[in-house]
Amino acid sequence: MSEAQFEKPSSSLTVYRGWPTVGAYVWSPFVIKLEARLRFSGTPYTTDSGSPLKAPKGKIPYIEYTDETNRTITLGDSTLIINHLTDSGTLPDLNATLSPGKKAIDLALRALLEDKLYFYHTWERWTQNYYRMRDHVLSALPYPIRVLVGLLAYRKTVQTLYGQGTGRYSADEIRAFRLEIWENINVLLAASKAASTVDNHSPFWILGGESPSEADAVVFGFVVSVLVCTASPESRAVVRGFPMLVEYAKRIHEKFFPDYERWE
Repeated sequence: MSEAQFEKPSSSLTVYRGWPTVGAYVWSPFVIKLEARLRFSGTPYTTDSGSPLKAPKGKIPYIEYTDETNRTITLGDSTLIINHLTDSGTLPDLNATLSPGKKAIDLALRALLEDKLYFYHTWERWTQNYYRMRDHVLSALPYPIRVLVGLLAYRKTVQTLYGQGTGRYSADEIRAFRLEIWENINVLLAASKAASTVDNHSPFWILGGESPSEADAVVFGFVVSVLVCTASPESRAVVRGFPMLVEYAKRIHEKFFPDYERWE
């Protein structure tokens, strides 16, 4: 898979990532997940910033593409996007050959990160490192407007976290929950690497197979999101404390994202 595939794609699929950054990862694990899923399958795409105001689900990422009937389609939510592209034959089904048990584990891993860990990260970014998060997410806005919009975003996020449940825990409890998740992901990856027959540079996968499953796009997205986000220093320290997590992401980066800047 060459770098040129992603610089000059032959398709009309555009991924809207929320930031105008080119040649680098953004902070959203869901954007990274979607890009990884496309690259695992060798599917060309372009990127653009877009806006949540224009997104079908009101959030990043979303895509726009032209189908075989020359109809322009806009889709939101990373999971729904992947499901649609898989069902339509644009993407192969990565889980097609998994046993029912492995499919259940794959789904559970995705839910653990997207429905649990995500909120622990959101708590850290928006309540513990608010100014870094605000100034990055709202960098396109003039400063006076950024302050007002940032305050509204903060209040909405705090309300969401409380309603979801994360906001009802103490800081130490959240840190313990977060650490437990990363510890167990690390154990799974260590076991997968130990059982793998790949060389010292090729990727190894979370379920131990010879190719990625849907969960790998999610795990990679969350690891890289933490490594590149300056508004989550505690999570970054946790992830860096597990060299297996970093090695896993590094190997995928080198094979599938050679055109992107790597985290320091």
